[in-house]
Amino acid sequence: MEIITWFMRGGVVMWPILLCSVVALYVVIERMLTFRGAKPPGGAFTLRLRRVLEGKDVRLAQELCIQEKSPVGRIVGAGLEKVHHGPMRVRQAMEDQGKEEFTHLERHLGVLASVAGIAPMLGFLGTVTGLIAAFQAVATAVGQPSPADLAAGIWEALITTVFGLAVGIPAAAVYNYLVNQVHAITASFERIARDSLDAIEESIHMTETNPAEEPPLRLRREETVL
Repeated sequence: MEIITWFMRGGVVMWPILLCSVVALYVVIERMLTFRGAKPPGGAFTLRLRRVLEGKDVRLAQELCIQEKSPVGRIVGAGLEKVHHGPMRVRQAMEDQGKEEFTHLERHLGVLASVAGIAPMLGFLGTVTGLIAAFQAVATAVGQPSPADLAAGIWEALITTVFGLAVGIPAAAVYNYLVNQVHAITASFERIARDSLDAIEESIHMTETNPAEEPPLRLRREETVL
């Protein structure tokens, strides 16, 4: 096959590029499967939870969260475990669990970002090594060097650049897509968690929620600005 011929002509740098492509493919498939399992439940979950909490049946509400088998169920369940310690403990428990779920969604994305940066650099490294090989061929040629003397080095220089970019560009595009998916999923988590927290405060703690007075429920980690 022609692609295999090109790969072999690319030299030793092609192997790290191939490794980068395999790692990127693994991360993309693994993350997509994770996101599918983290899909937020519909509004029926919140409605059922509110009806159960109106009856002040905390145990049944916890069982409902366990049956949900999703990050949202774990977030709300963490709050219900602290329901007898006051609304602030409930909020803190939900935020802590939410940060854990957010970290789980982000897992391995840093590896994909590294591949997006490393693969093109490996391609450029192959360009340099290919040009070095071409000039060495000219230097060691007997008599007038021919185009054939330069061909192997030029092949290596061009092929590694192409393969490096072919791996790095899609990896960068998919990385940005997955990051947007993480934030979209987390935003849905926050909305459902806020509705659930309101239901807990109104039904269990018998307090009226005032959004203007309460800080927003944040399930994401604070991002460091460089």
